[in-house]
Amino acid sequence: MAKQPVSGSDKQHLEGSKCIGQCDMAEQTEVVVMLRRKDEAGFRQLMTKVESGDAPGEPVSREEFDKRFGASEEDVNKIKAFAKHYGLSVVRAEANTRSVVLKGTIEQFQKAFDVKLERFQHHNIGEYRGRSGPVSVPDDIHGAVTAVLGLDSRPQARPHFRFRPPFKPARGATQPSFTPLDLAKLYDFPDSDGAGQCIAIIELGGGYQTSDLSAYFSKIGVKAPKVVSIGVDNGKNAPSGNPNGPDGEVTLDIEIAGAVAPGATLAVYFAPNSDAGFIDAVNRAIHDTTHKPSVVSISWGGPESNWTQQSVSAFNDVLQSAAALGVTVCAASGDSGSSDGVGDGADHVDFPASSPFVLGCGGTNLTASGQGIGQEVVWNDGDQGGAGGGGVSGLFDLPVWQNGLSVTGTGGQKTALAKRGVPDVAGDASPQTGYEVLIDGQQTVVGGTSAVAPLWAALIARINAIGGAPSGFVNPKLYKAKSACNDITEGNNGSFAAAKGWDACTGLGSPNGAKVAATLKPSAKKKS
Repeated sequence: MAKQPVSGSDKQHLEGSKCIGQCDMAEQTEVVVMLRRKDEAGFRQLMTKVESGDAPGEPVSREEFDKRFGASEEDVNKIKAFAKHYGLSVVRAEANTRSVVLKGTIEQFQKAFDVKLERFQHHNIGEYRGRSGPVSVPDDIHGAVTAVLGLDSRPQARPHFRFRPPFKPARGATQPSFTPLDLAKLYDFPDSDGAGQCIAIIELGGGYQTSDLSAYFSKIGVKAPKVVSIGVDNGKNAPSGNPNGPDGEVTLDIEIAGAVAPGATLAVYFAPNSDAGFIDAVNRAIHDTTHKPSVVSISWGGPESNWTQQSVSAFNDVLQSAAALGVTVCAASGDSGSSDGVGDGADHVDFPASSPFVLGCGGTNLTASGQGIGQEVVWNDGDQGGAGGGGVSGLFDLPVWQNGLSVTGTGGQKTALAKRGVPDVAGDASPQTGYEVLIDGQQTVVGGTSAVAPLWAALIARINAIGGAPSGFVNPKLYKAKSACNDITEGNNGSFAAAKGWDACTGLGSPNGAKVAATLKPSAKKKS
């Protein structure tokens, strides 16, 4: 059976990783095969309007979207036949998410996709199953397959949160920290509890304890929101009891979103930390016809340079679907400044925050004065304390709504923005001025851009509830409005400095909730 490589599937071994032996050939695993759309030309036309902000008032319904832009039955059946030929079982085959999940042994997958899978060890991420070179598929399905994900089990993303370090106060001084409600007030969020909305929260490990959530919401005087746990690709709510691990991420996401929009349903999608798990979780969330999320919060990510081309393309494709469906996606821009923690001396941005179809959320350091904001600058607590991620994408072209912008270097030099600039917006993220949360029974203060994504997601949920319609793809509107955010003009995140207007540290700035709501207000046509 003649085979061809899947475009962009070539994978290199991670620097610093070493092969420690063969995989167990009888070990069972699952792989996600992503398929092309039925009407790619029609989808392109729709996306041109969405990207420019000229899309019709009503987004495409999930039902209509599935009918027009899902995978064809013929392509799904071809993958089923391919699976049968290699003795693989079909766990799930969905035309609407354009994904087929296959299960089989390592030996079967090696033969099916012409790959060699081995065990690797890396000092930072531990042991994982890896491969190098491309993934190949038979000629008859080559045109239908856009990505094959999950053969490699390497952790793909990291959570973007930071605990406040131990602090010795000056005499009489206490560090400021805030509940999410304090910040909603400081940022002038419109009055609403998000009733009738669903916020999807994506998690790649860890879990939450209901006792934490009950105690937390009771303490801040908010009715506990409805939280639904949804397993994707064998992921599940699995709290480890260690607040320093992924539990910290999961719990703070729920507590921040739930405090600000307690009337919304919080649907938490748990998936394995791999490119397959991450992409599939977002894909399942946006196509979820039971909970129908209008906004997605993502606090996980990794440097663009850590992703294969096929993974980025497959993920970005899912994020485009979200924009077409009128689902807003908020993603943390990272906590390691302009390097994104890569350590090669170059600047990097975090993906998926760097996707043009995502609202990239950067970080500030905020102090209050009386009832208002006293000072707000770029979050940069130095090498150990973290700094907001931001910069210029190496992968994505300049979106139309960022035309004419420039980046300011720390030396004050301005350069025309040539590719997608990150982030789009910002919010309080410094652990020094962070969020009061309760994780694994411990009251603590956290920061990180992962706190900003659920904060913005909850703001969008409030706005959606007030307007009775989804805000959808918000980037073109926010960039057009210019003044819907508090402009941050002081500080830097390493290579980039804050400046008047958009900058590569805090984007357009932190939210002025009332102005954001006015900017995203649905037209009369949209509300009908």
